[in-house]
Amino acid sequence: MRKIFVAGHNGMVGSAICRKLERYPNVIILKCERSDVDLLNYYQVDEFFKRVCPTEVILAAAKVGGILANENYPYDFIYQNLQIQNNIIDASQRNNIQKLLFLGSSCIYPKYAEQPIKEEYLLSDKLEPTNEPYAISKIAGIKLCESANRQFGRDYRSVMPTNLYGHGDNYHPENSHVVPALLRRMHEAKENDSKTVTVWGTGNAYREFLFVDDLADACLFIHDLQKRKYEEITEMRRSHVNIGSGKEIKISELAKKIAESVGFTGDIIFDETKPDGTPRKLLDNQKLKYLGWSPLVDIDEGLRLSYSDFLNSLNS
Repeated sequence: MRKIFVAGHNGMVGSAICRKLERYPNVIILKCERSDVDLLNYYQVDEFFKRVCPTEVILAAAKVGGILANENYPYDFIYQNLQIQNNIIDASQRNNIQKLLFLGSSCIYPKYAEQPIKEEYLLSDKLEPTNEPYAISKIAGIKLCESANRQFGRDYRSVMPTNLYGHGDNYHPENSHVVPALLRRMHEAKENDSKTVTVWGTGNAYREFLFVDDLADACLFIHDLQKRKYEEITEMRRSHVNIGSGKEIKISELAKKIAESVGFTGDIIFDETKPDGTPRKLLDNQKLKYLGWSPLVDIDEGLRLSYSDFLNSLNS
């Protein structure tokens, strides 16, 4: 039996991975609640590993948030993510766990990286200032995995997802990402008969989005890939793989699609005094395509499913 510890199983990504793993034969999914194991506490993490004896680890636990959250809590974003990563990766190494999958983020790449963004662009220029602390923590996680592979012969892999949305998203009015934030804002505007909804920025930035269930499928595809196949597309000091949809959409167009999904018929106002963030951020996903993986859920279907998930969250 494979005993796979999914760190962050209650989060959007972790729960999607668990849903996929539940269909796998001969797999025991190991989970830990925050009330039982504080992932910021190394001793609690190490004791948990010794007690449950996982054979594999998927590290999806992280402190995440949108532009506003990153601006307001920069210390929390770098400190907590470094602590979580260090504790779990080091506990894996010390407890002789050979296979680990680390989930990073597309924000690891430079703000003005050439498009589409290839894996080799990492550390080639300056980061986007608004999420630099979070990005640095994720870069450190990649390098910690690579260093474990080099020094101890481990098989620790890293994947860099694009912007995610879907089941289990965070719909907080202030600390959420663009899709869940706009879903909530437009739903509330519809319910309150508001005539306008304000969106941060000019609306001219482009973003790539991936439905979270597609990400979970890609993560397990990479995690279960034969080592020799993974090494065909990676290098010892550049071992991460992008996971994206391969398609980008203008924020103004995204806002219109969300309005259609929700049924909001008012005007969309763009607040140009607020930051756009990175102008474009489209990941090069040629490595995954070469291996034979591609996403199944397009943006229209994904937004429909996401709005349904939001409505369910109101009743939970």
